[in-house]
Amino acid sequence: MKIENKCLLAIVCTAACITVVRAQDASDSSLRLTGKAKVKKEQAKAAAAEKKLHEPFLKRLDEAFLEQLGAPAYTPPEPGATPTPRRIPPAPFDSPPFPASDWQIGGSPIIGDPGELSPYPLMQAIYDGPGGDAWKRSKVQVYGWVNFSGNISTSHPSNASQNGNFPLIYDERPNRMELNQVVVYLERLPDENQTDHIDWGFRISTLYGLDYRFTISRGLFSDQLLRHNSYTGFDLPMIYFDLYLPHVFQGMNIRVGRIISEPDIEAQLAPNNLMATHSLLYGFDNYTQTGIFTTTKINDQWTIQAGLSNGTDVALWQKDPGNQPTGTVMVQWTAPNQMDSIYAGDNAFNDGKFGYNNLQQIVGTWTHKFNDKIYSATEAWYMYMEDAINHPTKDVPFQSGSFPVRSGYAPEWAVLNYTMFRFSRDAFFTVRNEYFNDKVGSRTGFATPYTEHSVGITWWPDKLVTIRPELRYDHSYDVPAYNNGTRKDQFVFTTDVIFHF
Repeated sequence: MKIENKCLLAIVCTAACITVVRAQDASDSSLRLTGKAKVKKEQAKAAAAEKKLHEPFLKRLDEAFLEQLGAPAYTPPEPGATPTPRRIPPAPFDSPPFPASDWQIGGSPIIGDPGELSPYPLMQAIYDGPGGDAWKRSKVQVYGWVNFSGNISTSHPSNASQNGNFPLIYDERPNRMELNQVVVYLERLPDENQTDHIDWGFRISTLYGLDYRFTISRGLFSDQLLRHNSYTGFDLPMIYFDLYLPHVFQGMNIRVGRIISEPDIEAQLAPNNLMATHSLLYGFDNYTQTGIFTTTKINDQWTIQAGLSNGTDVALWQKDPGNQPTGTVMVQWTAPNQMDSIYAGDNAFNDGKFGYNNLQQIVGTWTHKFNDKIYSATEAWYMYMEDAINHPTKDVPFQSGSFPVRSGYAPEWAVLNYTMFRFSRDAFFTVRNEYFNDKVGSRTGFATPYTEHSVGITWWPDKLVTIRPELRYDHSYDVPAYNNGTRKDQFVFTTDVIFHF
């Protein structure tokens, strides 16, 4: 019996050994096949890259568009994947579909974030061509977008003015299609994630379309608007140089040049907005400033900004009462649990003398994240000018906004809330409510309070396209302000489309 058991055990062990050997042979064979497939894949990839090197640029561009059209705008990270390294807490929002992934701050890249930008088709076509590796090493990118819109409104143009939707902006003209902006960026982002060396960057932006009317500075291409009232024009809303100093606290960015004004939930550039139209609060405050602006990250909770400019929306060489030394101080605080942010300060302060757009602005925004799908942002500001005059003068022949209905102190204040609900991987729903009181009509030409209520959807059908339908209701209280000053109420349905390149 014992001999039989020993024989049986020997047979079982022999069979197990044969199975293991065969399994190992199969595994080795599978690895060899996998290795061969991998080699073939790499060879095919190298051959395709070599072929593209010799293709005409337009063909490479066409192939890049075809490749990226249909690609999802947002790709969730793989389970267990290592997140993008950054020396600050993880980004609170997914972008896309939201316009930005980090807490609101202007005038600087996000200090502590790598700031890497996935190439759009134009840049991909450049990378795939001769000199592509040199472009990658330079970190210089060229990209942009086309933004157009259409609206259906209860207001209408008149013989006196086409701007029946005003004070709604940017689409002032009712019941028509508009080319809002064609924008091209040439930029280099400094690496503000690392802490071992000084880095630099720059941006040159060009804008063509209707929206130039709201970015223009007096004295810089401003005859298009102030003399000819053109509805399509050209501007350079941003031209600046960035210097990053890693050893000042947790990093300092110094920005020199023309910038988009630092505060506000919204922005002049279409992809940075939550909805198709702009709030009244945003439509009538400071737009651009030219000067030197510093952003210093103290720690994960506190960032301090200080700047000196020549005023608001006026060229350095332009004679205007608002062209004078102007200070900026902003502070950003983020909660340790990364659920709240407060961004507040004095965006522009000087003697407040009446000028083209010499707005003194105290402003703040509180952003609260309820969860990964819902967040809310609430902004308020108070603005004023001293000794405003209710008609054109030699020094101020034009006023950005409107001349007040009576001379003297010209104040206005506003409060605005956006609440966003993400309902799919590539889309979210937005509710916007605001109150705006133009006390003496200095911004809109009508001395009245306003309310505005809007709902809209932002949808990214793919990486290159954003579609934003929106329904909006505006009301002026003391005097009729809409439909060229004949109605107190206005309904507008708007849809805009952004096509990235």
